[in-house]
Amino acid sequence: MLYVVGTPIGNLDDISVRALRTLENADLIAAEDTRHTLGLLTHFGIKKPLVSYFEHNKISRGNEIIGKLKEGADVALVSDAGMPGICDPGYELIRDCIENGIGVTVIPGACACVSALVLSGLPSDGFVFAGFIPRENKKRAAFFEVLAAETRTTVCYEAPHRVVKTLGDISGLFAGRGTPGRRLAVCRELTKTHEEVLRGTAEELLAHFAGAGPKGEFVFCIEGASESADGTPERGSGSCSPDCRDGFSEDAVRAAYEQLTASGTSPKEAMKTAQTRFGLSRNEIYRIVRLSGKEI
Repeated sequence: MLYVVGTPIGNLDDISVRALRTLENADLIAAEDTRHTLGLLTHFGIKKPLVSYFEHNKISRGNEIIGKLKEGADVALVSDAGMPGICDPGYELIRDCIENGIGVTVIPGACACVSALVLSGLPSDGFVFAGFIPRENKKRAAFFEVLAAETRTTVCYEAPHRVVKTLGDISGLFAGRGTPGRRLAVCRELTKTHEEVLRGTAEELLAHFAGAGPKGEFVFCIEGASESADGTPERGSGSCSPDCRDGFSEDAVRAAYEQLTASGTSPKEAMKTAQTRFGLSRNEIYRIVRLSGKEI
């Protein structure tokens, strides 16, 4: 049997009695980082064989684990923190077990996504978990395009050194769509000594972190877009300038383009992103940007 065991995301007291019993009774523990898991086991006085199972050895080590499971071994799968299978290769081992007719069960535990959602104060009757925010420009642009129209609360993870850039992108996105008031909750160091939850608009949070370098593990919770009577996302009720088109102004287009190029996006890619974001043709984007005297 494969036991998928949730472990603490910070505070070791959050581990369950059932999780400890499962780890004690397992024949083998497959861990994302054996050194990290060894610290957890040592804290609770548990001594068991450990093997690593992570992104770069998941194929070879996964085959080894499947072999042991077929021989009748009980294997506990753990990640560095939280629930295995969420943003790590654990799901592939679970899938392989299912395909090989091997029993799988889960030992519930802490999860940063759910903890942040509850703390955010944002609607939780329906939400989207988006994993880590993409770093590559095209995937990142596509992510924000979906985010702009998503009506449910979106929960995602972000690295501390990209927090300011991401808040800037979100601020520009919402301003460009005429919804600068959409709220966020940025959760940091959940369950740890320095746990912190900051709530406000992207612009407000950007101002906070611009003066204090972000540190720790971050979870973003982003309010969904409002829905109109026919179920389509609203652009917001803010006023527009005379050159407003479909709920946004040319100033917003220029601001979005400038923000993209300032964050390292090439002028060409920034134009493509602006085209997608605002639904304009290349010639229209070119004209708007050229009027501001910006390089293209």
